[in-house]
Amino acid sequence: MQIYRDKYDIKYLYKDSSVKISRPNEGGPALSSTKRLARIAGVFYLLVGIVGGLAEGIGDPKMYMAGNVAATTEQVLANSGLVHLIVAAHLVDAVFFILTALTLYILHQHVQKSVARAMLAFIALAVSIITLNAVFQFEGLRVATDGSCVTAFGAAGSNALVLLLLDIQHYGTLSAQVFFGLWLAPLGYLAYKSKLFSKALGVTLVAAACYLVDLLTAFLVPDFSRQIHPFIVIVPAIAEIWMVLYLLVVGVRTVKPDKDILAEATTA
Repeated sequence: MQIYRDKYDIKYLYKDSSVKISRPNEGGPALSSTKRLARIAGVFYLLVGIVGGLAEGIGDPKMYMAGNVAATTEQVLANSGLVHLIVAAHLVDAVFFILTALTLYILHQHVQKSVARAMLAFIALAVSIITLNAVFQFEGLRVATDGSCVTAFGAAGSNALVLLLLDIQHYGTLSAQVFFGLWLAPLGYLAYKSKLFSKALGVTLVAAACYLVDLLTAFLVPDFSRQIHPFIVIVPAIAEIWMVLYLLVVGVRTVKPDKDILAEATTA
């Protein structure tokens, strides 16, 4: 008779009177599959960092000059090709982020499905906002380059509309960051409870939710936000870079099976 039981990442195979215990986290096929899934998540997460970093960290600031109508329009007109690339980068970034979240959901759903679903929901909300924001950015380019807008609104009105659209895109991105911050808390909890990752990593990911403080102050007290921003982002940056490297290099930890479970298996 052969009986299969899956608990604490252990497979028990009973055949006749002998007991054979295969531990997926110690080199079995289940470990290979889990490590492969973790590394796929790591690749997606790395691409999010690269593509999103180029779009939000380099591209957006180059195009958007807060409160300066003439400079913003001038930058958009002078770099229309770059704006197309930035919009495309935002959309590609959204795709990679959804793929990252889905892969991590599959990896962690056995820990606590409700928390894994919350993680997925936060990313879905953030990605929806980012995708919509890209439309405003693209429309800003269209207004700047479409002569009919100048005819309809005049040069000053057309330029003001360009800045308004990029204003919406800028603050929309800040709004999305609320959910990008929130998703780290359930991710950290799942990483901690699953034992597939370092507990210290799990705690750091949860602590990275302090990123929300930076985002809220950006809306409530912008001047103060600029002062604390370099310090607030340290923990989230460490947490996310650590997670990406862990997924790519380690994959998942080798978890030793519970002694009570092994005793139960050998006496069954």
